[in-house]
Amino acid sequence: MAEAAFISTTIPYVNAQPHLGHAFEYSQADAYARHMAGQGMDVYFLSGSDENSLKNVLAAEKEGITARELVDRNVVFFERMAADLQVQLRRFIRTSVDQDHIDGAIEIWKRMAAAGDIYAKDYEGLYCVGCEQFYTPAELVDGKCPEHFTVPDLVSERNYFFKLSRYQDQLLAALESGELRVVPESRLNEVASFVRSGLEDISISRSTGRARGWGIPVPGDENQVMYVWIDALTNYTNALGWTRDAEEFQTYWVNAAKRVHVVGKGVTRFHAVYWPAMLMSAGLPMPTEVVVHGYITASGQKLSKTTGNVIDPADLIERFGSNAVRYFLLAEFSPFIDGDFSEERLIARYNADLANGLGNLLSRATSMTVRYRDGVIPAPGELGDPERALAEQLAASEEASIKAMAGYDHRDALAKIWDLVRRTNAYVDERAPWHLAKDETQASTLDTTLHYLTAAVRQLGRLLHPFLPQAAETIIRTLGAEPDKVPGAANWLDNLTGVQVTKSPALFPRIEAQ
Repeated sequence: MAEAAFISTTIPYVNAQPHLGHAFEYSQADAYARHMAGQGMDVYFLSGSDENSLKNVLAAEKEGITARELVDRNVVFFERMAADLQVQLRRFIRTSVDQDHIDGAIEIWKRMAAAGDIYAKDYEGLYCVGCEQFYTPAELVDGKCPEHFTVPDLVSERNYFFKLSRYQDQLLAALESGELRVVPESRLNEVASFVRSGLEDISISRSTGRARGWGIPVPGDENQVMYVWIDALTNYTNALGWTRDAEEFQTYWVNAAKRVHVVGKGVTRFHAVYWPAMLMSAGLPMPTEVVVHGYITASGQKLSKTTGNVIDPADLIERFGSNAVRYFLLAEFSPFIDGDFSEERLIARYNADLANGLGNLLSRATSMTVRYRDGVIPAPGELGDPERALAEQLAASEEASIKAMAGYDHRDALAKIWDLVRRTNAYVDERAPWHLAKDETQASTLDTTLHYLTAAVRQLGRLLHPFLPQAAETIIRTLGAEPDKVPGAANWLDNLTGVQVTKSPALFPRIEAQ
């Protein structure tokens, strides 16, 4: 029976349409999920929308519509973006309407209260609506929120608090032992340092008046709603139906080999400190890994709906295509540090790697097989050094890309796969089948060349499936195979001889700069 894995994106606020940072996280998490599935795991991939926030309410007020109208309208853009980016989800959960979520958030609250971890007190603090988070004066930069560069509101009210301080030692032990892994190590060090410096209890509710009556009510107190983050974090277990004892919860959370959250660096503390402590309090298993990515920036500034410097992924996909956008995000940007976006780099990377590199390679493999062998992959003759070098590169690229993805480094994984793209193109030039075809005495060498060339391109389709799923499936089918039937590197020449291939479509047409 396959090991089970759970993986999630964060659930974004839907106060506006998605920006490129959301597309980055969706593409990353989907690549990780598909890679795990390709390694034989049974994967549950979750995303959704964070709808119970004050910023959604304020955005609706600004437009003169209800919060319900706003979230119902905007959530569609996030679902559409996931589909356009070839993101394959098991569930998309909505926190304001999905009963599994509402029931689960209430039940986790009740469990935390039963554990003696919730109490009420009067509180005053500096609150950033953009972050939906209180800040201490020391955390501000020139008196402004470090994420949104806005002056926080001074809020004074009676709230419920969670005894986060009670779980300091347990959290630190989990982080130091690796029971709770934070990737990359620099983020782990930041989280461990934060916990080690001393945890303070956190506010976990808001007055119903300040929340405009929007949100999940606190059990037993109609004057308070759950703080949006406490509500939102519970989506990860709620989506699995834990309050109704669903089999999915046992399979993909309790007994899962991996429970992975893919998050932006700005919400690391919520996922690597607050959420694990809440689960400890409620008596539920913690995540095993929190994978933290950096931001995509524009002119060095974080993309933000609040600051207004958004890059619309739907516009990019419409103009350049899904493959171009998804490949650029995964191949160009580090999974762990910030990177600046430019359309010029997207076009250059796409043309160099996909149009001229992989696309040209697929065209060469199929067109020469059609031209010289009527589209039927021939049996190989004697192999030589070029074939051995190709086989060695395949083995090296597979091993290195798997290792990179085990460390959640999609950029390095693609770089290792592109070593095989370059080696295969070099192989074609070395063997020069267009010359071999003119010499009948070289017929056996031509057969070998076409056999190894089509085999290598088929393997590229397999290796690229987590990153470019639709394009990879097209590559594999063009070479006469089914995506789930391509053997691994150890048996890469199996089931090739006699297979009918078709001439490749223009899979990656060049993009001309505007």
